Amino acid sequence: MPGSRSRAVLLAAGLVLWSGAIAPRLPARWLVPVHATLGSGLVALTAAPLGLRPPQVWRGLRWGGVAAGLVAAGVAAVTPVPRVRAGMAERTMPESAVGWLLVHIPVGTVWSEEAAFRAVLGTVAADAFGPRWGGLLQAGAFGLSHIADARGAGEPVVATVAVTGFAGWVFAWLYERSGSMLAPLLAHLAVNEAGAVAALLVQRRQALRASARN
Repeated sequence: MPGSRSRAVLLAAGLVLWSGAIAPRLPARWLVPVHATLGSGLVALTAAPLGLRPPQVWRGLRWGGVAAGLVAAGVAAVTPVPRVRAGMAERTMPESAVGWLLVHIPVGTVWSEEAAFRAVLGTVAADAFGPRWGGLLQAGAFGLSHIADARGAGEPVVATVAVTGFAGWVFAWLYERSGSMLAPLLAHLAVNEAGAVAALLVQRRQALRASARN
C-alpha cells in the first residue's frame, strides 16, 4: 500500500508539473499530438479500464448524453448575461476555429485529460487511497494542472483551480457511476465546445454589428 500511494502521488505531481511547466514551453503545433500520445500512452502502460465496450459504453452514452445536454443548456442560459457576454467577447480566439473545435478541443484537451486524469490517475489513486481520498487527489491535481492556463488567460488562479477541481470531481463521478469513460468524455467535450461556440458566435455578432455601423 505505501508503494502504491507513492506511485499515485508521484503520478499526480508529474501531471501537474507537465501541465504547468513543460507543456506551455512546447511549440503550439506539437501540443495536440504530444498530449494525445501522453494520455494514450499512460492508458496503455497502466491498462486503465475505459469501459468503451457494451454494456458499459451504453451506460456511458446515457450518462454522458444527459450531462452534455445540461451543460449545453446552461451555457445557452448564461450567454445573454452581460458580464458573461463581455468575457466571451474579450476571449482570445485561435486562428483556425475549425481546427480548434474539431481537433484541439476533442483530441488535444478532452481525450488527453480524461485519459490521464480520470482513467489513469483516478484508477491508481482510488486503488491506493480508496474512492473518496483518491477522488480528491485526482480532482486536486486536475485543478492545479490549470494554473498555467489561468495565468496565460489572465484569469484568477484560485477560482480557476477550484472550478476545474470541482469539474474533475464531477467527471470522475460520471466515470465511476457509468463505468465508462464515454460519460466524462461527453460531459467534458460539452463544457469546452459549448463555451467555445458561444464565444465565437458572440464575437462574430459583434464584428457584424461593427461592420454594419461603418
